[in-house]
Amino acid sequence: MKEFLPILIQVGIVLGFGISALIISVLLGKSAKRTPAKDAAYECGMLPQGEAQPRFSVKFYLVAMLFILFDIEVVFLYPWAVNFTQMLKAHGSVIFWGMAGFLSLVTVGYVYAIRKGVLDWKRG
Repeated sequence: MKEFLPILIQVGIVLGFGISALIISVLLGKSAKRTPAKDAAYECGMLPQGEAQPRFSVKFYLVAMLFILFDIEVVFLYPWAVNFTQMLKAHGSVIFWGMAGFLSLVTVGYVYAIRKGVLDWKRG
């Protein structure tokens, strides 16, 4: 149980802060005067107009998916790089060539995306 004590203390502090912030907000928020101008959405001094959810270009989603793809690559690559020396002693070059194959597949995907023009910001 000693190992969990710091975690329990931190959870208690977080819950205490969250609950106290909510209580203070409710108490102080009721004392302020509400007007229609305060309750209106602030749009940089302009009246809100147009659709609530603008349409995004497909290019936005392609770039987002590529970001996720290469972000996940780093998630797999980092632990491998940290433990590579220990794994190399046990498994030899199999580990190295496995990661080389993985990186080559990711590189092929990256080159494909560049050739398709997904990362070309000047094209609409």
